[in-house]
Amino acid sequence: MKTRILGDPHTGLQVSELGLGCMGLSFGFGPAVDYRQAVALLRDAAERGVTLFDTAEVYGPYTNEELVGEALQPLRAQVRIATKFGYRIEASGAFSGVDSRPSRIRATVDAALKRLRTDRIDLLYQHRVDPAVPIEEVAGTVADLVRQGKVLHFGLSEAGAATIRRAHAVHPVAALQVHYSLWMREPEAVLLPLCEELGIGLVPWGPLGQGFLTGRIARGTRFDDPWDLRSTFPRFTPQALQSNFALVEFLQDLAARRRSTPARLALAWLLAKRPFIVPIPGVQKPEHLDDNLPAADMVLDPDDLRAMDDALANLHVEGAPLPHRLAAAIER
Repeated sequence: MKTRILGDPHTGLQVSELGLGCMGLSFGFGPAVDYRQAVALLRDAAERGVTLFDTAEVYGPYTNEELVGEALQPLRAQVRIATKFGYRIEASGAFSGVDSRPSRIRATVDAALKRLRTDRIDLLYQHRVDPAVPIEEVAGTVADLVRQGKVLHFGLSEAGAATIRRAHAVHPVAALQVHYSLWMREPEAVLLPLCEELGIGLVPWGPLGQGFLTGRIARGTRFDDPWDLRSTFPRFTPQALQSNFALVEFLQDLAARRRSTPARLALAWLLAKRPFIVPIPGVQKPEHLDDNLPAADMVLDPDDLRAMDDALANLHVEGAPLPHRLAAAIER
């Protein structure tokens, strides 16, 4: 698979064009994938050219980092691991707000290194902005960890433009992770131009609309499992799903004409937007890799993109992209 650079073109983080979001293997989409199967899936992804693997301490919590650590330890030299700090995690495992105090950042990194079975974190994100801790203090703490060799690159997740500028002035921000896809285009207004201006990579999470844009979700599917985050997403209510299938049908029709799949089109669309965009679709089965990875070789020319954008502009997406409690933590 071809590679891209997150951050400075000379000193940034070189990764595969498509990364892998590991959360759904342990958390967020119903029961965890069988542990041995999940290990095999991560190793298969690495053997097929994926080099960026994204996790976080709150995924589980902790269990996803442990899974990634065991799966990738034999392949550590050829992969890049991204993880995140910034949530307060109670003894019960519940997370209750944000916490980016310097002492908490350092403790999180030391614990993550053990769970990930490694001596360095390739890309360390602040998971969510902590309004109680100046971002300059956060960036300075990460800069200290970079000097110590525990962290190689600094990232922000769902931060606003002013925060990004302030952090970048203290220590270079290599990547910004945001919720971005065909049906979640808000980052295009401000954050995409800002990343281009500052030389920051953009890492879209949820690039396949939490599975909806793949066309694998049937009209009658219900999301009632309390362990599935989509049960709380406004776009996955029965009423919203019925309306939003117009977008899937558009992708299915275009995919049939292109002899492709909706997932590949959705990922190729993101890759074509800017050369510094690296989507991290999640996978739970080997066939998800089979569907997603060919997107890196799919070429959408300007006419294709214009036609897709024109068609999408005439499609109404019903429902907010995230439940209020998640959206409230995003800084805009």
